[in-house]
Amino acid sequence: MKEDTRNFILFAVLAAIILLGGNFLSAKFFPHAANPPATKMVDGKSEVVAAPTGGPAVTDATRLRDLEVVRRETPRVAIQTADLQGSINLKGARIDDLTLTKYKQTIDKNSPPIRLLSPRGTKDAYFAGFGWNGDGVTVPNGDTVFTANGTTLTPNTPVTLYWDNKQGQRFALTFAVDAKYMFTVRQTVANAGPAPISLRPYALVSRAGVGTEADTWTNHIGPIGVFDKGATYDITFDNLKGKEASFLGKIWGNSAKAGENFFNSTGGWLGFGDKYFLAAVIPDHGAPVRAGFHAATGDVFQGDFTLAPRVVAPGKALVSTAKFFAGAKETNTLDRYEDRLGIQHFGKAIDWGWFEIVEKPIFKYLDWLFRMIGNFGVAIILLTVTIRTLIFPVAQRQFASMAAMKAIQPKMKAIQEKYKDDKARAQQEVMALYKAEKVNPLAGCLPTLIQIPIMYSLYKVLLLTIEMRHQPFVGWIHDLSAPDPATILNLFGYLPYHLPSFLAIGVVPVLLGVSMFFQFKLNPAPMDEAQKQVFAIMPWMLMFVMAPFAVGLQVYWITSNLWTVAQQRLLYARHPGLKEPAVKK
Repeated sequence: MKEDTRNFILFAVLAAIILLGGNFLSAKFFPHAANPPATKMVDGKSEVVAAPTGGPAVTDATRLRDLEVVRRETPRVAIQTADLQGSINLKGARIDDLTLTKYKQTIDKNSPPIRLLSPRGTKDAYFAGFGWNGDGVTVPNGDTVFTANGTTLTPNTPVTLYWDNKQGQRFALTFAVDAKYMFTVRQTVANAGPAPISLRPYALVSRAGVGTEADTWTNHIGPIGVFDKGATYDITFDNLKGKEASFLGKIWGNSAKAGENFFNSTGGWLGFGDKYFLAAVIPDHGAPVRAGFHAATGDVFQGDFTLAPRVVAPGKALVSTAKFFAGAKETNTLDRYEDRLGIQHFGKAIDWGWFEIVEKPIFKYLDWLFRMIGNFGVAIILLTVTIRTLIFPVAQRQFASMAAMKAIQPKMKAIQEKYKDDKARAQQEVMALYKAEKVNPLAGCLPTLIQIPIMYSLYKVLLLTIEMRHQPFVGWIHDLSAPDPATILNLFGYLPYHLPSFLAIGVVPVLLGVSMFFQFKLNPAPMDEAQKQVFAIMPWMLMFVMAPFAVGLQVYWITSNLWTVAQQRLLYARHPGLKEPAVKK
């Protein structure tokens, strides 16, 4: 009885941790959408219910101004491509106005496009700049107004900006853009003066604020770059603000220093990455540079690189080339830039982690399924079925091992009873039993270890790739990358109040709980009554924990659970002894 009581208390504590602490742990290690707003169903569609205001927002109106007002204050060259729209600010020669026409802010039909870059002085200012540092020579700066030889930058019409310092040096920046998200900037200085000059070309990307997305163990958000040592994910906004790595950051090997983080490198790239979007400056792949990140007051962060000093003799010119990526982290697009332009590890702008070698093929297959079928949810289902089918032989081996272990359990119990006062002898007899029956107790663990990286890789593919963003599935599910909007506890949004994320239970999470219930029912029944009770409620606790995750991930889990149930029924038919609970002595 004491043993049962202790087991019950232990499992009750574990259940409480899962239910109450699961939300915190999943937010830290397995990021998902933020607390979903209250919604209501109108004509079969979910609409957001306006949240009650709790007082005026705290803003600095003296510093931040309206975007349109700021844009009209300076002369500009328009940017127009199939995927980008914006302008180059002739004051400072900055790319500081850019929207991604292919991606909207919300799933609403009239939603504006994603704004990636904004001028200084506006909310969430974000821009790229190109120029020179000089010794004994006047160089353009952020207040310099350039002259342009064109009005619109397109993939077919590059634009050159000029400025003359009236001392014999003429500076030029030639901007070109491709059909996607890559700008090429040719920086030229012609020295018509009487003496040599020394210059250091540079490029920078500046960002105000840290955004709303959390940097987590599974997905790095914030400063990112590739230097000689490879991809760097351990520099955070907190590091740049002078804070040391967190306890968890140190555990996982965060080597970033508090404050500035600079590196000597040949080529590479650096910038700021969000979950789905990236802005990064890229030197010539053969150029030695000094590159890194630092912060200014007011949560302003900058990543930049500077080339080595170059002396320009009279009558000569200095030419250097940089690139600037501003766009969506589309897997195939990043890989093409890496291959065709020679940008080192550009595909690592997506934080694939340890299992990239598994994740990339999974993504390629999922992307192919989506292009063939046209429905991302159906593609997720078919991908999950494919993977579960491929690893079925591994699962079958695991079940066979479990069946063998189950068959010798009565003999193991007898040995434990016989030598209950001599644990060493009992262990020896059990090992002899394993040898006699040709049973390997670790054989059931190995298949699980093989499956873990595969299933985790599938999880990360659905978590990281922008291809699932705003993709509809069926019925009320218009965005597979967001939680289920049809929340039950506020009557599908008809009761206009907000729910904590772990109580925002939609229809899909309920289906997930049901699928887990049937999967748990098919598992071998434990001997201990307390364990039985905990396992009975475990699916429903996990349902609450997983409710805030993206619907696409939940579709994967539901499909995986149902396919596992089907496979378990087949395997139980082959190993009927496994399903029978062990007899408690």
